[in-house]
Amino acid sequence: MTSVVRPIVHGAVAGLAGTTALNMAGYVDIVLRGRPISDTPEITVRSLADKLHVRIPGDDQIRENRVAGLGPLMGYTVGMGMGVALSLVQAAGLLPTKTSRYAFASLFALTVTNVPIFILGISDPRTWTTADWVSDVIPHGVFAVVAVRVIERLEAAGSRG
Repeated sequence: MTSVVRPIVHGAVAGLAGTTALNMAGYVDIVLRGRPISDTPEITVRSLADKLHVRIPGDDQIRENRVAGLGPLMGYTVGMGMGVALSLVQAAGLLPTKTSRYAFASLFALTVTNVPIFILGISDPRTWTTADWVSDVIPHGVFAVVAVRVIERLEAAGSRG
């Protein structure tokens, strides 16, 4: 693979693995604490559609079903993009230590996912309780650990030929 394609492919795989791990951590939290599933992805889809003047087709039920599918798809797409960005940053040598990779990946994941919901007026992290932050930080930390480890493993395997 060419020098740019490899980190893109590795990052996409890492982002998808990290997003799967993030979702699993979130579902474990739901089971352990008995909290409801977040409707933030669906609200984000509706808000973005409104802001972009895009009509999601179908009658009320069909449209809601599409929104319910678009929420998770958007999450996987964002996760894949974050993995690609992390891999490119790492390939450029900007994160030379494991600590810097994990710290950057965690902060990057929290920022990429929380800033849009703040800007769209869906949620304000400044008003979150400790429990709210825990249920957000832990899954995003899990994303970071998995994504960084997958990138490292794929890069190591690629360098061995």
